[in-house]
Amino acid sequence: MTMPHPDRLERVTDLLLVLLDTPRPLSLRDIAHRVPGYPEGHDARRQAFERDKRLLRDEGIPVLVVPIGGEDQLGYRVDRDSYFLPDLGLEEEEQAALNLAVAGVHLGEPIGRDALMKLGVGGESPLGTGAAPLVDLPSVDGLPALPALFDALRQSAVVAFDYRGERRHVDLAGIRFRRGHWYAVGFDRDRGEARTFRVDRFDGPLEVGDPSSSQLPAGFDVDAEFARDPWRFGGGDEVEVDVLVDGAESGRVISELGTESVVEHREDGAAVVRLSVTDQDALISWVLDLLDHAEVLAPASVRAAVVERLDACVAEGSGQAW
Repeated sequence: MTMPHPDRLERVTDLLLVLLDTPRPLSLRDIAHRVPGYPEGHDARRQAFERDKRLLRDEGIPVLVVPIGGEDQLGYRVDRDSYFLPDLGLEEEEQAALNLAVAGVHLGEPIGRDALMKLGVGGESPLGTGAAPLVDLPSVDGLPALPALFDALRQSAVVAFDYRGERRHVDLAGIRFRRGHWYAVGFDRDRGEARTFRVDRFDGPLEVGDPSSSQLPAGFDVDAEFARDPWRFGGGDEVEVDVLVDGAESGRVISELGTESVVEHREDGAAVVRLSVTDQDALISWVLDLLDHAEVLAPASVRAAVVERLDACVAEGSGQAW
């Protein structure tokens, strides 16, 4: 981020202090009276303030916008509970547990270790120098929307993004990680129903609405929605796909999918499961994750898509293309 001009930096710093100190939301008029440096004209003042507010939010500072009475209608403040880190009062054993968790889960960047330093939890990694992590999550560098999604979730803000060539407006309910991918779970306003979206398939930048703009239906169960099969996360036409799973994996797969998914049992222990698919890419990824233990039998179009993906992997010389 480019640092603002010194005069503006002082103004933004003063703005932050004022918004943190106020017991009630302040109108733009109130802010201009308390923070030196804003232009006199209403339009110019509004533009300058919006730039400052955007800068604070880009730095992760929770600037809230709330309705107020009177002519100004909108007020602003910083949520102190979200801004300040409380004293967690961790015992020695709890600090050691945090160290172990950070050492065991690798994010591809020093976020976890930096967070421990802010908590005052230091020391050597309990896994030892150079030890491999227990879990390796993809770095957020390749997922620019992910930090903004977490921030939107914290602020209960609606989000908008392009997905599969369409603009989607979603009341975000949760963010989950499964099989090497991050997913956003929420209520899709454009579809009028719960949907799950794979974050690495977002097209273009993510737009985050105002705090508290998200309006989830009553009783929305994010974990129940995420438990749905990933090949049903998409918005495409529903297609029934038959997959043959050999005896080595059929027991586990049937346990995951339920016995109602089985359309055929074979003498060698293999089984054919029938899946209702709206996201073909997710289905192909699931099949390929089973390596040579699974084979798509029908329809021919999906079987051909699996063969095409495998051919692409061979051409690229990588088994990680899916």
